Amino acid sequence: MMQLLYAPASPYVRKVRVVLHELGMADDVELLEVATSPTRPAPEVAAAHALKKIPALVRPEGCTLYDSRVITRYLDARAGARFYPESHIWETLTLEATGDGIMDAAVLMVYEGRCRPEDKQDKGWLDAQWAKIENALDALNARWMSHLAGPLDAGVISVGCALGYLDFRHPDRPWRKGRDALDDWFAVFSERASMKATHPA
Repeated sequence: MMQLLYAPASPYVRKVRVVLHELGMADDVELLEVATSPTRPAPEVAAAHALKKIPALVRPEGCTLYDSRVITRYLDARAGARFYPESHIWETLTLEATGDGIMDAAVLMVYEGRCRPEDKQDKGWLDAQWAKIENALDALNARWMSHLAGPLDAGVISVGCALGYLDFRHPDRPWRKGRDALDDWFAVFSERASMKATHPA
């Protein structure tokens, strides 16, 4: 049986878990929760992932897979290529990169607060990360709503998990303001069974 090294708060892990639920594969993968961080990676993570990160998918029949985009594409291929449709693959991949980019900036903001003493934290750097997020949110609200409202794919899942992470880790940042379409979409998307089953903790 495949094993997923994970931490429930990670948005990248959540993306993989949502895909597992949506593909009906949740029972095909054993979840192995690990306590890990960039400065103190868990031994299991260091052994499985060359960059000492999560998620990592340990497979009995091949190499361990890592980076959430690699894992989700592998799982999708096993299930019949549903979430990376060739008919609009470049749009799907670009939207997925946008969602993952929001996660990247949001996670870096968390690490800045967690890994540095308060007097060493760089407000300008934090503001720059949030500016990236806001720019991506504006693009989603202005140009990507028709895709988000269409068939479920990897890009849609990535954006949903990214917005969930903003609510989880940055509740004081009003990402919804001026983005009514995106707000309305996420209100519906967050009610999916896969999202409720993977809510961060």
